[in-house]
Amino acid sequence: MIRVLLVDDHQLVRRGLAQLVHDTPGMEVAGEAGDGEGALDVLRSTQPDVVVLDLSMPGRGGLDVLQELRAQSPGSRVIILTMYPEEQYAIRSFREGAAAYLTKASAPEELIQAIRTVAAGKRYITPSVADRLATWLEDGDQRLPHESLSSRELQVLMRIGAGKEVKEVAGELNLSIKTVSTYRSRILQKMNLATNAQLIRYAIQHRLVE
Repeated sequence: MIRVLLVDDHQLVRRGLAQLVHDTPGMEVAGEAGDGEGALDVLRSTQPDVVVLDLSMPGRGGLDVLQELRAQSPGSRVIILTMYPEEQYAIRSFREGAAAYLTKASAPEELIQAIRTVAAGKRYITPSVADRLATWLEDGDQRLPHESLSSRELQVLMRIGAGKEVKEVAGELNLSIKTVSTYRSRILQKMNLATNAQLIRYAIQHRLVE
């Protein structure tokens, strides 16, 4: 029996996913959570085989949670199921340990196949993600500026890009204001930008924020 943890801040989405898993032989819902902290709490008590994780959630985002999920439960395989298209976060998600990346436009049958595949210890890579991976490898020095950022730098960029102040970012990431300011300076330097306004414009242009 494949035990699945569902993490999404929309109750209707979770309900639909839970019904899909329930109706599939050989699978069961191990638990549900509506945010990152809740996911980590449920993870500790359930140790699921597969975690279906959204990227866009209140508080800590999916990329933050993905790292901790992998650290706390290495045996749990993570499927990213999100509204964001592959060109935005697929590469980063795989680099952080995800075993599959699907958009919410995917057919239910594809999610079920992905759950079975990753539960068997393999990665599930769609043709569009495979194409994106190939392009990313070929581009080399032509990659977008944000693709050179570390995971923590990207987390800071996404929050500043959403219009949040340094103090607010520090609180969400449990960092000091000084540390966030250092990350901000490093991001601006790496991306050859000068102001928060330019960061915000870049994040919107490349669809790194909703």
